[in-house]
Amino acid sequence: MEHMWSPWRSRHMDMTKADTSARPAAPGQSVFTRIAGRNNDEADYVLWRGTHAYVLLNLYPYNNGHLLVVPYRQTSTWLDLSREEQSEMMDLVTRCMDWLTDALQPEGFNVGMNVGEAAGAGIPDHVHMHVVPRWSADTNFMPATADTKVLPESLRATWSRLRRAVESTT
Repeated sequence: MEHMWSPWRSRHMDMTKADTSARPAAPGQSVFTRIAGRNNDEADYVLWRGTHAYVLLNLYPYNNGHLLVVPYRQTSTWLDLSREEQSEMMDLVTRCMDWLTDALQPEGFNVGMNVGEAAGAGIPDHVHMHVVPRWSADTNFMPATADTKVLPESLRATWSRLRRAVESTT
């Protein structure tokens, strides 16, 4: 499925090429591990950092506000996470729903994870959870007829709205 906007992708790719801290420090290091080790939350669209996990906007969202809850520790399966990591991630899913409700007023949510390549995981080597806000009218003819998803707001604008919601609850 195509997206009709993606101005940050070229900036993100240029940043990745130019910034050696964005490159893997070790073979097999995931993009999530690299982001976790950086200190550039606004550029990386990181909304919240906890003890065991963090929250960021998905660069390739299904909808505006599509959030990812990611453990700092890179593992490919939920079962390898400690109870503390699992617990914090579940708590962050709840916080994400609160922040999204405050900032974007969705009518529902899709929450879940794809564990392993066979399950459709886009980054199978680093388990993560998706929190996707949904609205009754968020489906239209474009995906069915043009294989294109129309997103009404830039990633930067959505990040700013969600940061205000995060800051108002801390």
